[in-house]
Amino acid sequence: MLKHMADRSFGDVGGTPGGIGHFLLGFAMACIGAYLLANQVTVAGSYWNFYGGNTFGITLLPMLFGIGLLFFNGKSVIGWLLTAAGALFIVAGVIANMHIYFQPTSLFNTIVMLVLLVGGLGLIARSMRAH
Repeated sequence: MLKHMADRSFGDVGGTPGGIGHFLLGFAMACIGAYLLANQVTVAGSYWNFYGGNTFGITLLPMLFGIGLLFFNGKSVIGWLLTAAGALFIVAGVIANMHIYFQPTSLFNTIVMLVLLVGGLGLIARSMRAH
């Protein structure tokens, strides 16, 4: 592996010669486009109503119990499962109770955001090809 890496230079992107300029420009474009697009989105939460009102504390119990088991024994499979399942349950509950709205904007702004995002991803993919 080190022998193959010795023949590479800093300008090699994705294991192919050349492409660092395309990659950096594409990365910058994709980041700016994603930021602008995400900036136009409003996320409004709602109350946690899983099996009735005010049950959020109950969903914390498996994760907290799993964390307690992990502090007792870091290799505990049950502790890892409870922690992961509890965290997943909490994230799923939060996502399920969100309302996501795209704020009104002009067609020009929307096109600029999408062209930056998709164009940047295209340049990143292009940088992976040999030049």
